[in-house]
Amino acid sequence: MNAPAPAAPVFVGPEQTAAVGRGQVSVLWALGDRTRDLDADVVRLAPGASTGEHTEREFGVLLTVLTGAGALRTADATWQLTPGALAWLPAGISRCVAAGEEGLVYTTAHRRRPLPGSGPLGGFDGGEPVCLLDRVCPECGSLAADRDARYCARCGTPLTD
Repeated sequence: MNAPAPAAPVFVGPEQTAAVGRGQVSVLWALGDRTRDLDADVVRLAPGASTGEHTEREFGVLLTVLTGAGALRTADATWQLTPGALAWLPAGISRCVAAGEEGLVYTTAHRRRPLPGSGPLGGFDGGEPVCLLDRVCPECGSLAADRDARYCARCGTPLTD
């Protein structure tokens, strides 16, 4: 049996990772190759914004700070985030990423989730998306605390899938 051909490498330049973004939480870039075995995003938090506390139950997540400053909070500790900081967050750890006065841009990477309907449980998607984009209100930029939220708790705008 032949091994699949490798996908083309991806390069994301500073013109993309330094983009302003929209709202309080913006995904500036996401790995889109459907044959990938990795999920990766570049996330921008506006000054003072946060992801809200959340837990990735299925996968560990690697977070690397590109620009700005902020804090990573877990139940046990708080770490200051500055350019070049790297954090490994094992599955099951509740955390919150908060931007400082200048905002924060960071990458996340974890094992790819199976496509809905393709996993061993036929439709179980393995937890919440690491990028959290589906929980960001398109109107006010607020992040929904519940992964199943249908409406923004701050302004009432319907959240998109």
